[in-house]
Amino acid sequence: MNPTAIDAPKPEGVPKNPFLVALGERTRALRARRGMTRKAVAVAAGVSERHLANLEYGEGNASILVLLQVAGALQCALAELIGDVTTLSPEWLLIRDLLGQQDEAALRRVRVGLATMLGVGHGHGPGTQASARVALIGLRGAGKSTLGQMLAADLGFPFVELSREIEKLAGCSVAEIQALYGANAYRRYERRALEEAIQIYPEAVIATPGGLVSDPTNFNALLAHCSTVWLQAAPEDHMNRVVAQGDTRPMAASREAMEDLKGILAGRAPFYSKAQLQIDTSAQPLDATFLLLRDGVRQLLMP
Repeated sequence: MNPTAIDAPKPEGVPKNPFLVALGERTRALRARRGMTRKAVAVAAGVSERHLANLEYGEGNASILVLLQVAGALQCALAELIGDVTTLSPEWLLIRDLLGQQDEAALRRVRVGLATMLGVGHGHGPGTQASARVALIGLRGAGKSTLGQMLAADLGFPFVELSREIEKLAGCSVAEIQALYGANAYRRYERRALEEAIQIYPEAVIATPGGLVSDPTNFNALLAHCSTVWLQAAPEDHMNRVVAQGDTRPMAASREAMEDLKGILAGRAPFYSKAQLQIDTSAQPLDATFLLLRDGVRQLLMP
């Protein structure tokens, strides 16, 4: 393999980039841990020894392909080379190795067990009592608001629309939060709104924003403190319901919007599927859907 170039060293007196310096330190440490010489790593990675030296001393800006080749030569994951938090200690690395050998069902049991052991929630394992906070998850247009209000009235629980609580905290609409402050600020408001709902309501039906599952911290909190229901729907129903709510933006480019929606649904489905109960709101009329939801939740909440 031909050596892949790394940018020339910076002129003397120009400060090195802290990330590149840390990257170089990790590369040297990993090489030392493997007991390999710089020449041996360079040969295995298919780069010149000079290029590798530049990398190790934070002197160059390596391409992602070089880093991938070096990680392969050092027999480590690329994440370990670039400094993923789960690679920063021997315990993290040993845990990663154990988890890397497990299937999805085993990983779920580990996550639930960890939540219980660390005291961050009741967990959803066998024999555990389901939380009386019922969180509805799913994309916009799944029926979370409509069915959530019906379910709350039936159970005699408060109904919490988390998006409205986020807007109260921020003093502006969700769209304005995103436009003015960005996605990170929105997630912080989302976290505060969820934490307050958990603290205030021992019993509630909570309609969550569709993207909450995209933030691991927020979704972990939801799974730990709420019983969860995924309201599913066909992509066409999601789109039609959003338009029926008065949002005509998807119609501006309907084909592209539908493809985007399908992509988002496919990306989030593995997270939505962590819910304890799944209801397809496209499979039957509203009243029949509500009965399925009510009966499923009541069974879920039975002691």
